[in-house]
Amino acid sequence: MQVRIYKPSRNTMQSGLAKTKNWLLEFAQYTDRKPENLMGWTQSGDTTNQVRLKFSSCDEAISYAKKMGWDWNVDKERKRKVIPRNYSDNFKYVPFDE
Repeated sequence: MQVRIYKPSRNTMQSGLAKTKNWLLEFAQYTDRKPENLMGWTQSGDTTNQVRLKFSSCDEAISYAKKMGWDWNVDKERKRKVIPRNYSDNFKYVPFDE
């Protein structure tokens, strides 16, 4: 089985960093998703794509995947770039280069 290990990014709709501290282990999708005939919900023949395992570090997730005999792929952690800004910068005069 193929698994993906990654650290999730923050929600773009909010400024908080909730749910971004743990590393996640997800299974690869093996079957196609399609709408169900009766209700129209999305169905899949494989239920492992619903499983997400949380780990406090990347090394823990890798060792667990090795112990279970899974092929694993680690996505590198993306660091957040913080650009310091002041309220007064909104009103700063910046001449045009013409």
